[in-house]
Amino acid sequence: MIKEPVSKFVKIRCPKCRNEQITFGKSATKVNCLVCGKVLVEPTGGKSKIKARILEILD
Repeated sequence: MIKEPVSKFVKIRCPKCRNEQITFGKSATKVNCLVCGKVLVEPTGGKSKIKARILEILD
């Protein structure tokens, strides 16, 4: 039996420019907005600290 991964991909929206991006829920690096450069996700060693609005959790 194969276990399903615990973390998912997350669709987020930048609070500054409203750009939508998809990121990993347990990101190991900072994720910046591709348009304005604002930091959207910071790693914490486990689940990431998301500094943007979560729109959808993808399977």
